[in-house]
Amino acid sequence: MTASLINTVRSTFLQAFRSVNPAGKWKVLVIDEHVQNLLSTVLKQFDILEENVTLIESISSYREPQQFEAIYMLMPTTQNVDRVIQDFSNGRQQYLGAHLFFLDGLSDPLFQRLTSSPAEPYLKAVKELFVNFWVTEAQTFSMKAPELFFQIYSPPKNEASFRIARSRLEEELRFVSKRIADLCITLNEFPYIRYYLPSHHQPLGPLQPNQQTRAPPPSEGSSRWRTNLARGEAARQYEAADTEFVTKVLASMVQQCLEEHKKANPDFPSPSDPPRPRGTLIVTDRAMDAVAPFIHEFTYQAMCNDLLPIEDGTKYSYKFQSSVGTYEDKVATLSDADSVWTAVRHMHMREAIDRLMADFNKFMEDHAGFKGGGAASLNDMKDMLASLPQYQEQREKFSLHLNMAQDCMTIFEKDKLSVVANVEQCCATGLTAEGKTPKTLVEEMVPLLDGREVSNLNKVRIIALYIMYRDGVPDEDRRRLYQHARLSMVEQDAVNALVHLGARITRGASDKDTKKKLKQKPQAEEEYELSRYKPLIRTVIEDHVSNKLDQTLFPYVKDAPSVLTPANSTRQAPTPTTSLRSAKPSWHKAVRPTAPVDNRQRVIVFVAGGMTYSEVREAYTLSTSLNKDIYIGSTHTVTPRQFFDDLKVLELSGVGSRAVPNGISLTQAHNSYQEYYDQKYFIPDPTPPRSELQVPKDIKTSGKLSKAHSPSSPYAASSTSVNSLGMTGPEKEEKKKKKKGLFHF
Repeated sequence: MTASLINTVRSTFLQAFRSVNPAGKWKVLVIDEHVQNLLSTVLKQFDILEENVTLIESISSYREPQQFEAIYMLMPTTQNVDRVIQDFSNGRQQYLGAHLFFLDGLSDPLFQRLTSSPAEPYLKAVKELFVNFWVTEAQTFSMKAPELFFQIYSPPKNEASFRIARSRLEEELRFVSKRIADLCITLNEFPYIRYYLPSHHQPLGPLQPNQQTRAPPPSEGSSRWRTNLARGEAARQYEAADTEFVTKVLASMVQQCLEEHKKANPDFPSPSDPPRPRGTLIVTDRAMDAVAPFIHEFTYQAMCNDLLPIEDGTKYSYKFQSSVGTYEDKVATLSDADSVWTAVRHMHMREAIDRLMADFNKFMEDHAGFKGGGAASLNDMKDMLASLPQYQEQREKFSLHLNMAQDCMTIFEKDKLSVVANVEQCCATGLTAEGKTPKTLVEEMVPLLDGREVSNLNKVRIIALYIMYRDGVPDEDRRRLYQHARLSMVEQDAVNALVHLGARITRGASDKDTKKKLKQKPQAEEEYELSRYKPLIRTVIEDHVSNKLDQTLFPYVKDAPSVLTPANSTRQAPTPTTSLRSAKPSWHKAVRPTAPVDNRQRVIVFVAGGMTYSEVREAYTLSTSLNKDIYIGSTHTVTPRQFFDDLKVLELSGVGSRAVPNGISLTQAHNSYQEYYDQKYFIPDPTPPRSELQVPKDIKTSGKLSKAHSPSSPYAASSTSVNSLGMTGPEKEEKKKKKKGLFHF
């Protein structure tokens, strides 16, 4: 089983807490707003308090002086550094001492600012954790930055705005590259880096070749030279604009970040036992596969997020039937903490329902006091659950997922998704369920576009997939499709915006087919008729692991493996240490091979511009079948509805979107990265209290200051929790206060 990112990040935080062992045992935790949100994704408040933390305070709130040492866990902003300095300046001493942990790398100017300030004698240590990314699942991570879709793909409004738009994009990509580097550092991985380099379209959005951003053309006569070297640097710089894809720019930035970290930390990555083969980071983007966000998926997680009103992929509101028969409104959190969810989320809906019923019946058998036969249908299960007043938590989990499954199947029937999805699959794969070229696609499609029982969103999905299947259609044909579907102008804009993702939507009589190097692979195994399409990321990962991935399509930024390993090897030799630099569907069950889990090689995939739940599923399934640790991340996770809504306003730079209602900023980029970073994590100062408390001045401490760049810095060995200590008298009272949690925000 692939090592969980959630556990890895949780362990990093806990090691930081346990590395601080003051003489008085208890300590205070001081955090900012962003750190609080990141901590809450992997740790509960009780978990933190168990690490001998007696008080959690916000650095942006007024705080009374405490007679404890403090752990500061902060973003490395100028504002936060100044606040730390203020805590120990002008005769003030907020805590007995300060242990600083920054979630990102602290810049040298800010480090010098700290060490030359009045706070320096009170600083015990300064460490960098490199965990500034969102872990959403065991094998997925995110930037939670949906606005980057518009930064990457929205065309600049006019010629004059190209330079500003590009500088803003590069600023955002610099930030993203540091987050990806944080992930690699946390995993103790210095990967090879590959990136998607399409040949069938030019760079998109602000990166498309333009006079404002392109290098000046070479002088006359330089074109007569035949070799690239002889043409000169001017010609090469001029032509470089034709290949400045967002994937290339981002991959190069990640390489630079990791090399800078390696320079500051020569022992990175630290050796593992047993040795782990060097992994690979693959950087791609949403434009590589514009089909995946449109297709109807029928695996549990993807289908639920497509059809049900799930907020941010995690929050779902539903009605829960209590033991007395009344219904209560509930808000469920879909996360890795829900064992029922993790067990079925990547199963086909039919399999998921069967699994839920089987697990429920086993639950009935394993507990005494329940009489009657097992459940034969979803309704039977719901009735039986209502009669079980005990086992409340398990009842709620089963009730939640039964509701979700039943709601999905109700929508499946009502919206005629069986027929809709069949047309989608023919367009996406270019083949019918029998493996033949579809010849009656238009005849099947037009009645769906004319019908009022098919939603306009589903009509847009059909038309978009059909246009991409045909590699563009004549303008008149496109107009007729819109007319049949009765699409509004903004809905038509969503389809037309595909051109900004490199798709061809208009085709003339003499236009030839676009030559794409990356295509859908025919699937040999038996599978569901309405799930024939597999995201292209599956082909990329499989070809990479089997050493068949075209290096002109996915070149390496710098280093490439010197020796290619056999595709069928379950365990690969470690790389040399010298290369560190670098109708209803018919149901069928697919056989999923298992492989031994060892210190497996990693494949990290990053999708700029949004990843789909179908792509997330592939990361999990391929980890098992290919015997690799595969992680996938993106700027954000996108659903079909969100993708459709974003495409509608893509030409408007996101104006009216959910992510950036006022559109992306069109102002000049910041003067420095630190200035950009400070603005991103700015927290307003609190309102000063009415009266200042007298701060004791007779307490003096001193500590040795050390700056550790590596997250694997040795921590003091202390993992004793409150529960393991025998306490009497005043200690019991202290423990009671601690468990209540004294949170000052």
